Amino acid sequence: MFSVLKERVGQILLPGDEFCCGPQDTLPLTDSGRPERLVAGPGLRLSGDRLLVSRSGVLRHKEPNKFWIESQQRRYVPAKGETVIGVVTAKAGDVFKVDFGGSEPASLSYLAFDGATKRNRPNVQVGDLVFAQFIVANKDMEPELVCIDGSGRANGMGVFGAGGLLIKVSLGLVRRLLVPNSELRADLQQLFPCELVVGMNGRVWVRAATVQQTLILANLLQSCDTMTAPQRQQLFKRVQQGAP
Repeated sequence: MFSVLKERVGQILLPGDEFCCGPQDTLPLTDSGRPERLVAGPGLRLSGDRLLVSRSGVLRHKEPNKFWIESQQRRYVPAKGETVIGVVTAKAGDVFKVDFGGSEPASLSYLAFDGATKRNRPNVQVGDLVFAQFIVANKDMEPELVCIDGSGRANGMGVFGAGGLLIKVSLGLVRRLLVPNSELRADLQQLFPCELVVGMNGRVWVRAATVQQTLILANLLQSCDTMTAPQRQQLFKRVQQGAP
C-alpha cells in the first residue's frame, strides 16, 4: 500500500476513497529491522487493514511513513500542544474566557502568564488578543489555554496585537506559513518587512511599517488561499512593481 499511496501523493482524494493494507505494509525504522506501520494524519483514518479517506483534499507525505490530507478546511478542532490566537471575551473570577474559533470558548487562568502571581496579576482586558497554547483539549472537557511553556517562560506567548490586523485564513495556508523555510513567508518579507503571528486555528495577525502596507499584506495572504505557487509569485511581482 505504501507504493500505491506514494504514487497518489499530490493528487486529490475524496471521502470514501480507501486503500487496503496487509502485513507487508510495514517499514523498518530501526537498525534492528523492527517494522512500524503507517501513520495516518488529518483526513485519513485506519480501520483494520484499510486506510479510509475522510476529507477531500490533496494527499501529502512525510518520510518515512506519515500521510495526511491537505485541504482548505476552516473549522478548527483544538489539539493539545497547539498554539492559537484568541480574543478575550469575558472575565469570570480568576479565569478569562477566550474565543479561539471553536465550538465553545476556552478558559485561561490569570496565573497562566509569565511572572503572574496572586498579587501581580497580568493586565488583560476584554477584547485583547492572546497567543496561547492548549494544555487541555478533550471533547469531554472545557478547553484550557496557558501563555507559558513547560518551563514557565512566556516564549513569545501572551497579550499582543497593538497596531496590527487580524485576519482569518484556511488551516492549509497556516501550515504553509509555519513550515521551515516557507516560500510564502519569505515572499511576504521580501515585499514588505513585517511581523507575523500565526495561530493553528486559522487566525493570522500581521503588522507592517504603515497601515497601507499592512492592508496589502493582509489582502495578499487571503488571496493566496486558492493560488498556486506560480500564480502567487506573479501576483507578488505585480504588487512589488506598483508598491510605493
